[in-house]
Amino acid sequence: MVNQSKREYLARIKDRYRHAGRKGKARILDEFCAVCGHHRKHAIRLLNADHRRVRRKPGRPRSCGADELQVLEDIWLNADCPCSVRLAGMIKLWLPWYEKRHGDLDADCRQKLEAIRPRTLDRLLLPVRRKHGHRGLTGTRHGDYLKHGIPIKISHRDVDQPGFIQADTVAHGGNNTEGDFVWSLTFTDVFTGWTENGAVWNKGEAGVHELLRRFEDRLPFRVRGFHTDNGGEFINHHLHSFYRDRDEPVQMTRGRPGRKNDNPHVEQKNYTHVRGLLGYRRIDNPDVVEDINLLYEAANLLRNFFCTTRRLIDKQRRGSRYYKRYDAPATPCERLLATSKLYPMQEAALITKSMALDPYNLRTLIDAQRAKIMARLR
Repeated sequence: MVNQSKREYLARIKDRYRHAGRKGKARILDEFCAVCGHHRKHAIRLLNADHRRVRRKPGRPRSCGADELQVLEDIWLNADCPCSVRLAGMIKLWLPWYEKRHGDLDADCRQKLEAIRPRTLDRLLLPVRRKHGHRGLTGTRHGDYLKHGIPIKISHRDVDQPGFIQADTVAHGGNNTEGDFVWSLTFTDVFTGWTENGAVWNKGEAGVHELLRRFEDRLPFRVRGFHTDNGGEFINHHLHSFYRDRDEPVQMTRGRPGRKNDNPHVEQKNYTHVRGLLGYRRIDNPDVVEDINLLYEAANLLRNFFCTTRRLIDKQRRGSRYYKRYDAPATPCERLLATSKLYPMQEAALITKSMALDPYNLRTLIDAQRAKIMARLR
């Protein structure tokens, strides 16, 4: 019997098989196997199959629908695309501002968003990351002076209070680091993750020194330690005396040459806080330096007050694998307030400042300022 005849025969007996009793089904099944030569189990599947039914996807049904996904995508994009663990810690912080801008959410939607887990976020945001989803040359030149006077430090696990800073520069030279162009300076507190960014034309000692002074004036805490790589913009007499010759000297340390892992807290910010805003193109127009600094000021406020970070609290090696444990996600501002190292006046100023900021207004300002800079670079 040809396949077409088998399909026609199956269509004629399927309805009769479905309405037959137990003995009737057995007789029809015996006849079907004898006529068509099918295995009994295969024949049962063919007779029971109903292509009109919509088969449900296996597994538990999704708890979050299109409404929740729209909110998550909006917060994720405006918070600079954090990982799912950090995003889970931001949702409660961002929801009041989302509702202020887009209207109140219903209670069920809000409850689902506040209870969502990082693994669920990974699954929900996978197509979003694909839709919205090269690294450049290094500009570090080793400083030859003072290396014998600045000790090497390779770990910061002993840091238990704010004020110990890691700093690094990022070159905006594109595919060619020759000539004059803009450099970005990143300034990160090891304990809280508080980060300040700024731009300078070239990376001369005077320009970097002035930018570091500006950062220190904006910090809500005192600088106690300063750690860098071996670049000449940091390893020089000018900066060394700036931290040494004060009433409370700042401990200045450096990493090993060519070892980026000695400066990890600031190295990871070079992409998220600098390349994510300005990319890898060459910026050789000195007139845009002030515009870039205005961009960084708005981005610093957004990240320090509204974007959570995770701090590594334990790392163990078992066999050939490393197992890491992190604390709960929190913003640098929340970490700073939880340290109890600030004066009451400083705490009140931080709380007042955080209440006066709107993350969506900051994101609008960042996007407008970045568009202005890119238009001037064309």
